[in-house]
Amino acid sequence: MTDALHIAGIAVSPDHYIDRRRVPSPTGFDLFSPIDRSTLGRVAEGTPEHVNAAIAAAQAAFPAWAALPAEARRDHLHRFAEEIGARADAFCLVESTDAGVLLSRMRHGVVPRAMQNLTFFADHALSLQDRVIETAQATHRVRHDPAGVAAIITPWNAPLMLTTWKLGPALAAGNTVVVKPPEWAPLTCSLLADAAHAAGLPAGVFNIVQGTGANTGAALVSDPRLARISFTGSVPTAKWIAQAAGANLVPCSFELGGKSPFIVLEDADLDGAAATGALMYRNATQVCLAGTRFLVHEAIADAFVERMRGYVENLRVGDPREETTEVGPIIHPRQLERVKGFVERAVAGGAEVLWGGETHPAGGLYYRPTMLTNVRQDSEIVQNEVFGPVLTLQTFASDDEAVALSNDVDYGLGGVCYGATERAAAVADRVRTGFIWVNSFGIRDLAAPFGGCKRSGIGREGGDWSFEFFCDVKDVVLPKKPFRASFSQR
Repeated sequence: MTDALHIAGIAVSPDHYIDRRRVPSPTGFDLFSPIDRSTLGRVAEGTPEHVNAAIAAAQAAFPAWAALPAEARRDHLHRFAEEIGARADAFCLVESTDAGVLLSRMRHGVVPRAMQNLTFFADHALSLQDRVIETAQATHRVRHDPAGVAAIITPWNAPLMLTTWKLGPALAAGNTVVVKPPEWAPLTCSLLADAAHAAGLPAGVFNIVQGTGANTGAALVSDPRLARISFTGSVPTAKWIAQAAGANLVPCSFELGGKSPFIVLEDADLDGAAATGALMYRNATQVCLAGTRFLVHEAIADAFVERMRGYVENLRVGDPREETTEVGPIIHPRQLERVKGFVERAVAGGAEVLWGGETHPAGGLYYRPTMLTNVRQDSEIVQNEVFGPVLTLQTFASDDEAVALSNDVDYGLGGVCYGATERAAAVADRVRTGFIWVNSFGIRDLAAPFGGCKRSGIGREGGDWSFEFFCDVKDVVLPKKPFRASFSQR
């Protein structure tokens, strides 16, 4: 076992977690904090041998875990959630340091949600077995049987929340799991292993192999022993995973980010819309569901811009560990350069900077909340996901034009529409997206579907939809009359 890293005074293992044991590696990669670029230490990098061992352990554990009654798996997952709660401060401090996530958001949103991700799906699984469909000929008993070994691959912008979001239904359904955490922010997944261990999760049920996508990830997703792959991340990576999984006919679930519209109709509550608009900069807009394309009716555009400017000017950019901070750092120098490149090319192409447009005086990986206008619909800044604190603003003259602009991108994850409720809802109905908030933002329920269309993904997560993916749905047919075989029957 490798010596622990010490992050904000908390010991974190840099090793993999396989078959209920910590497993070191001869190779590793360095981590640093986006807050101040300070070195956090070296983390084990998974080899094909580590991936093989993790999948083998998950395979071996699957029959016993799948055979447990759903109530027994529920009890395991509730204990798992309790252990996360017992380590809440550690999860908050480590993820804030490792990924630059706002500490206040971790405390009040992410950790409670991570616990709920386990308990909700553990409870929900109890309602899935032996659903009955009665017909004149037969009773159809519909079962949700666990599929097998599931690979879970999560991104760096919300590692704890998104790992548990997938882990909850996968384990509750009776699958065993191999997780590959994000290479830029893997440390809260290591803490998850500690929580699972303390909760008594059986050996092989939950495994973690750290590493890069090119090495560890490639070995994982190309393995024919997998039954499911669930991935949240970029479109290019999803295409690569789909090719590898396709060779083995392994079903995939993809949530791939967005370029969501934030529509403001002329009858909207401008102050409410502007205040919500400023929320889009939270977590430095490294949030897939943020509304990043502001579409504002031309009659109220100037008034809206001034109201939103007032909110944005009061946003506090800085150390995410401070309670008053509202916008933290960008995760990595490569991502900062990507964000800066988008802005520089847009300005060179004629875009106007309404605010921001440059690195923050704090230096390091901090970038000013930015709004660009005078942008073309076919421009890179409108069509492609920036994943940084850069928004665009366009105007429209009619509801039809707002809908047309909303739909004229290759993404379709989320959206926001502000206006008189019935009218805004009618506009929202016409926007081609996986979900859209009317006069609100961020309202979620784990029973509701989450996912996107077009390049924003394949499949839905949440409620029954998660189990439809992580299970093999089987129909057990019980005839109501004695059956006599006939060659004419189908």
